[in-house]
Amino acid sequence: MRTKRRLLSLTMLLALVVTGCGSPADGGTAPTGAAIKPSENPVAEVVKDDKIAALLPQDVRDAGTVKFAASVGGTGPSAYFADDNKTALGLDIDIAEAATKVLGVKVDREVASFEAILPALTSGKYQVGTGNFGVTEARKKTIDFVTYINDGQGFAVRKDDDRLSKVTKLDQLCGLKIGTGAGTTFEATLEREKHVCADEGKPAYEVQVFSENAAVYLGLQQKHIDVIMSTINGLRYAATQQPNLEFLGEFKRLDVGFAFQKGSPLLPAFQAAVNKLIENGTYKKILDKWGTQDSAIPKSEISPAEHA
Repeated sequence: MRTKRRLLSLTMLLALVVTGCGSPADGGTAPTGAAIKPSENPVAEVVKDDKIAALLPQDVRDAGTVKFAASVGGTGPSAYFADDNKTALGLDIDIAEAATKVLGVKVDREVASFEAILPALTSGKYQVGTGNFGVTEARKKTIDFVTYINDGQGFAVRKDDDRLSKVTKLDQLCGLKIGTGAGTTFEATLEREKHVCADEGKPAYEVQVFSENAAVYLGLQQKHIDVIMSTINGLRYAATQQPNLEFLGEFKRLDVGFAFQKGSPLLPAFQAAVNKLIENGTYKKILDKWGTQDSAIPKSEISPAEHA
């Protein structure tokens, strides 16, 4: 609860710093594929598929619930809190609810910090994790995934800062301060590739890590950092809400999926459930609702190879 209050305070402060923010419904302008319609409820029409439900282990069917850990914070479209600061909304939430309805079980969700979820899965504390987790070879050593969208890595800057346009190589960031989330693929990429600046004889870039999404945007607008590295869908949507934020485009695509303990017996059931949603059209409706049509995948896979 303390974390939620801090997030709410940061979000309110961000609203004061970045004046004039508004959703498309409030008269803002969203680029194609970025408008979200959270009032729609395509999950309501999903029904149990007995054949797919039979893929679940008997003990899970008997329990009737699956223990989820969810990273929830900031703004849409992935997962965020409604105005009541307790109701979770977003693409991750809808996909999880729809998949479990196909399986005939309910979501037992606990909100957890992004960086804590994957270790907690390996220890058996949770059965499934959601938080826009990108599929990487490093993560696949201890975690398995069932994919449901294709998102990835991107960058954003203040519109009044013209030092960067599209980022295609990390050496373009040399000498800048980059803000990103703790425990993310973004942090791992930036730390792993820090040598690129020295290789080019340029000053190193500085990585600043934040545990709360709202704090990253606040740091950018207050000029504590120069660039944000985050999800493609998240940055694209944020740019429609913050008038002084510019999305610089895609850097690298990554498959995103439900995260599981390595070798979890739940993998085949969740893969089949996602594929059922793709086949019956519910999947498309959910992506349309959250403005993430460009992230659609043709079929769900279990721990596919990381995108080059």
